[in-house]
Amino acid sequence: MQNFDPNTLDLKERLVFVNRVAKVVKGGRNFRFTALMVVGDGNGHVGVGMGKAAEIPEAIRKGVEDAKKNMVSVPVQGNSIPHEVRGRFGKGNVLMLPAEEGAGVIAGGNVRAVVEMAGIKDIRTKSYGSNNPVNSVKAALEGLKQLRTPEQIAALRGKTVEEILG
Repeated sequence: MQNFDPNTLDLKERLVFVNRVAKVVKGGRNFRFTALMVVGDGNGHVGVGMGKAAEIPEAIRKGVEDAKKNMVSVPVQGNSIPHEVRGRFGKGNVLMLPAEEGAGVIAGGNVRAVVEMAGIKDIRTKSYGSNNPVNSVKAALEGLKQLRTPEQIAALRGKTVEEILG
């Protein structure tokens, strides 16, 4: 899946969501935390991961490690994406559309984290279905995985880029 080493990249981390769950035991409540993390270099590489632990910093560290294992390369054309794409994960649905120069990142908080960490500066997105942070973030990542440049499509079909673009 990866053709690059995440340890060689200059990665930034972003905490998207922390969830606290309580287990009631004889002595009281035991709290545990899950952290949803997004890591990226702002230059076409992004990953999403979940970490679970008894303390928040440990959950964040585990989430970052998981995100580094699940990194993908995203083709960025200019400051936007090459074409329209829809990502689905569970009941989360994210539609991503290329935007003109200077439009900025038009996205909700969860999807915005993934898109900004990938280094996309101009994009329009719309989330449908579940607004669960885990589902929307993973749906955005699934959508970004589907992106292809005209050069990649031309190579797959054995044609020139001019024939593909018309």
